[in-house]
Amino acid sequence: MPLSVIQGILIPFVGTSLGAAMVFLLKGQISQGVQRALTGFAAGVMVPASFWSLLLPALEGSVHMGRLAFVPAAVGFLLGMGFLLLLDEVTPHTHMDLQDEGPRTGLSRTTKLVLAVTLHNIPEGMAVGAVYAGWMAGGAGVSQAAALALAVGIAIQNFPEGAIVSLPLQAEGVSKVRTFLLGVLSGAVEPLASLVTILFASQVVPVLPYLLSFAAGAMFYVVVEELIPEMSEGKHSNVGTVAFAFGFVVMMVLDVALG
Repeated sequence: MPLSVIQGILIPFVGTSLGAAMVFLLKGQISQGVQRALTGFAAGVMVPASFWSLLLPALEGSVHMGRLAFVPAAVGFLLGMGFLLLLDEVTPHTHMDLQDEGPRTGLSRTTKLVLAVTLHNIPEGMAVGAVYAGWMAGGAGVSQAAALALAVGIAIQNFPEGAIVSLPLQAEGVSKVRTFLLGVLSGAVEPLASLVTILFASQVVPVLPYLLSFAAGAMFYVVVEELIPEMSEGKHSNVGTVAFAFGFVVMMVLDVALG
């Protein structure tokens, strides 16, 4: 596996880890307004990343199917949504607004919050892995620069996400070191998901369009189910909307400038 690919799949993990490190610089929990803005920004990054970096290459990689070129993208997208829906139902977790979800268990709220962010990071890791797999396979309409743009874009939105998971834990009395390690742990799933996706795609190259759209569907599930409701609740929901617009533009600029 090329060194550039290994570096690329580690970039989002670094973003999460740096965000978690904010516990050493900030005190207390992030205000609701700031959290809403960070969540909106993350959603804004994930939407264009899902389309330009994942769905579009999936469609371009299926042009040989003629009028049925939409099939891999459509099937993969729905499977990705279904996969995250299944994980959401069977995994006990807490939303970033600290509302409990999933089946009842004896797990602490700290564990549930870490599981929530880990769930968010799985599709992001798959997305980076699928794009790098597309670049290595060739012919999928994916360039190395486009793969790097996606990795950097996800790392940017992972930075506030790492802070969002770590600072509330610190406010609940968890030590700074443990809080930081839990934040890092929640991001460790990303390079693992990337690596598994790359290895699978390298064995079954024809399924690459399905993998790309699968990752897009999984990311869209996180945006629609988790991020948009959280950025829109309460007063001054326009803060989240404005942040969404900035996140969208940042990812669009990265994709065009680097892709």
